[in-house]
Amino acid sequence: MFPIKDTIPARSFPIINWCIIAFNSIIFAFQLTLNETELQTLFYVFGLVPARYSHLEWADMVGLRANDYWPFITNTFLHGGWAHFLGNMWTLYIFGDNVEDRMGKARYLIFYLLCGLAASFTHYWVNIDSTVPAIGASGAISGVMAAYMFLFPKSQIIFFFPILFIPYFIELSAFFYIGVWFVGQFISGTFDALFDNQATGIAFWAHIGGFLAGAILFSFFITPSPRKMYEDEFNRRYFEYY
Repeated sequence: MFPIKDTIPARSFPIINWCIIAFNSIIFAFQLTLNETELQTLFYVFGLVPARYSHLEWADMVGLRANDYWPFITNTFLHGGWAHFLGNMWTLYIFGDNVEDRMGKARYLIFYLLCGLAASFTHYWVNIDSTVPAIGASGAISGVMAAYMFLFPKSQIIFFFPILFIPYFIELSAFFYIGVWFVGQFISGTFDALFDNQATGIAFWAHIGGFLAGAILFSFFITPSPRKMYEDEFNRRYFEYY
């Protein structure tokens, strides 16, 4: 089952969302030019390696500077392969335009980066001894999904659902779909944390941290709708005169 689009059209061109997608695309295109050794070096230097900050002797031994905190944000612009990259960018394409619409361009960019930072710090605290680089935009995008879930609870997501090579299209509530997705991430992340199992290679707690940050912060970043702005202006003038 593959999400195609949502049913809420954007009122304006989502330039910031497209800039984020474009920047991720440029970085991924650069990754494709690297050999395996160079790519691994890139992931260790700019990806989030928790042990870099919790095990200073190890970090010094492998040549990672513990006083460099840029990886908490730069890791969100790296991806581990085509499926990882395309999945994240498509999800951002579906949900990001409407959230940017409600927040405005500058607010949306700040919101996106804050969700990415929250995802990184959550992953760091849960996996504080890990020497494996965490990379990907999915933590920040999880925050965007949380904002979309609460801002557009009546929206529908259209899915492509092939059965025996016959294409079907179904609609699901965005609130239901994103809610079920989050519950799945929480269950998987809890299982990984309890049993110290990272075999999946998925940073579930980064998703959880980004989502919770988005759910908490989105209300501070939204701008009033045109109708609400008109009503506020009307009330202000009314009470000035009467």
